[in-house]
Amino acid sequence: MGDQATHSARRNSLRRWAATVREGVAAELWPLPTISIALAVALGIVIPLIDRAIDSSLPVTLERLLFAGGPESARSVLSAISGSLITATSLTFSLTVVALQLASSQASPRVLRTFLKDRTVHWTLAVFVGTFAYALTVLRTVQDGSDTIDPLVPRLAVTLASLLTLASVVMLTLFLAHLARQLRIETTMRQVYVETSKTIELVSSTMATGEVDLPEWPPAERLELSLATRSGFIRSIDRSRLLTLAIKHDIVVREEHPVGHHVVSGTPIARWWPRDPLRHVDDDERAEINGPLASAIGLAYERTASQDIGFGIRQLVDIASRALSPGVNDPTTAVHTLGHISATLCSIADMPVQSTGLSDDDDLVRVIIKTHDFVSLLDIAMTQPRRYGASDPGVVERLFQLLQEVGYRAQRPEQSAAVSEQIDRLEASVAAEMYDVVERERFEGFAKAARAATNDHHWV
Repeated sequence: MGDQATHSARRNSLRRWAATVREGVAAELWPLPTISIALAVALGIVIPLIDRAIDSSLPVTLERLLFAGGPESARSVLSAISGSLITATSLTFSLTVVALQLASSQASPRVLRTFLKDRTVHWTLAVFVGTFAYALTVLRTVQDGSDTIDPLVPRLAVTLASLLTLASVVMLTLFLAHLARQLRIETTMRQVYVETSKTIELVSSTMATGEVDLPEWPPAERLELSLATRSGFIRSIDRSRLLTLAIKHDIVVREEHPVGHHVVSGTPIARWWPRDPLRHVDDDERAEINGPLASAIGLAYERTASQDIGFGIRQLVDIASRALSPGVNDPTTAVHTLGHISATLCSIADMPVQSTGLSDDDDLVRVIIKTHDFVSLLDIAMTQPRRYGASDPGVVERLFQLLQEVGYRAQRPEQSAAVSEQIDRLEASVAAEMYDVVERERFEGFAKAARAATNDHHWV
C-alpha cells in the first residue's frame, strides 16, 4: 500500500535533498581548496617519478623549454614559488574578509552566504594553495649529487611549478577584477534574485499539485504533538519520509510550520493523529512515531535558499530597509531593490497551486502540507519598505508600480485580494505624510493604475 505515492514523493524529496547538499557545500570555502591540495600533493609525487623515467628520452626541442638549472637553482625557484603563493593566499583571504565586511554593512548580513558561494573566490584559493602544496612537494625530491648518487633535478616538475605560478598571477588579476564587481550593490541584488529564481523553479517542479479533500480535524484529545529536538530554522522537509511514516502507522501527519520558519526546542513541529478514531496509541508507539517524524524535518542555525522561497525576499527587503535608514539615506538603491522584489513576487504568483496534502495509493490524505503563502510573502515585501519609504516620492511611486506589476500577474482571487489590500494600506501610509497637491494627484493616478491591473488585469 502506498508504493506509487511514496515513490513519487521520494523522487521529489531526493531532488530537494540534493539541492540542499549542493547549497551547503557551495557556501563553504574549504572543499575546493582541500581537493586542490590533495591533487597537488599527488602531482608533486607522480610528476618527479615520470620526470626521472623519461628524462633521458626527451627530444632536444622539448628539453630547451624545460628548467635547465641545477639542484640549488631548483630549490631557489621552488622556495620562491611557495613563499610567494602563501603570501598571495593570505592577501586573497584578507580581501575576501574585507569584502564580506563591506557586504554586511552595505547590504545585509544575510547576503554573506551568497557571497561565500562565489566560485571565483573558491577557484582562486584552490589555485593558490594547490600551487603552494605542489611546490613544497616537488622541493623534497630535489637531490644534490655525491660520489655514489647523481644529482636529481625534476626539470619537468619544476617547469610545471613555474607554469602554475603564472596561472596564479592570472587568477589573482581576475580575482581583483571580480571582487571590484562583486562589491557593487547591484551585483548583490542580482545574485539574490537569480538564486531565489532557481529556488522557485525547484520548488515548483517538485511540489505536489492538485486539490485534495483534507480529513476532518479530530477532537483535541486525539491530537498528538511531535516536538522539536533543538532550536533552529526549518531548512528542509522530507515529505517522502513523512508519507512513509504515515502509511506505516496508519496516521495523518500535519506540518506545523513552513520551510524558513524558526522553531524552538520543545515546541510542536508537527501534529498527527490515528486515522481510526477508536484506535489507542501507547507510549512505545508514540515514541516510535515522534522520533522519525521530528528527524524528517531538517533544522539549521540559519536560513538557506535551497528550499526557502521566502529567504530571497527577506534578503532583498533587508537591503531596501538598510538603504532607507537615516544613516544611509539611499532611496535609489531601495527603488532598484523593489524592482527585484517585484520580479520575484511575480514569479511566485505564477507558481502552480500547491496541493495541501499528500495521498497514498488509495487517495487517502496522509500528510497535510504547510504550503508557501503568497499573502504572507507579499506582506513581508511591502511592510518595511512602505513604513520606511512612505516619505520619499520615488519609493512610493515604485511601491505602487510594484503592486501594479504583481497585481497584473496575479491570477487567483486570493492573490488579487492581497494586492488590493496592500494598495489600500499604501494609500493610508501616503495620506499620513506631508505631500503637496501635485504629488498626491500623481499618487492617486498610480493607485488607480494598480487597481486596474489587479481587479481588471488592465494595464493603464
